[in-house]
Amino acid sequence: MVTGIGTDIVETGRIAKAIEKEKGFRELVFSKNEIAYCESKTNKYQHYAARFAAKEAFFKAMGTGWKNGTAFHEVEIINTGNGKPELQLLGETAVTVGAVRIHVSLSHVKSMATAVVVIEQ
Repeated sequence: MVTGIGTDIVETGRIAKAIEKEKGFRELVFSKNEIAYCESKTNKYQHYAARFAAKEAFFKAMGTGWKNGTAFHEVEIINTGNGKPELQLLGETAVTVGAVRIHVSLSHVKSMATAVVVIEQ
């Protein structure tokens, strides 16, 4: 049963500026695996932006927004062997949210990134 749907769109430049200017922003928002993945890409800020949009979409789909017991860097986007993105929860966020099935779709171009998240119980 679908219990939540969330979507978000973000300007790639906004995320690039935050990463470049705000000390600790990247580590606060992204997991070590996400940072390694994005840094390996030619257009890394598009990938960071898509992941940021997915995290925002996830919290919207939860219906509560960001709340105590959850952390942005514990909402992680990974890619399967064939490149399909998946959203997995880590640490306290996984404990706080509990057992759910999460679907995610990402898209990005030079200046914008978007994500849609669907949560099932």
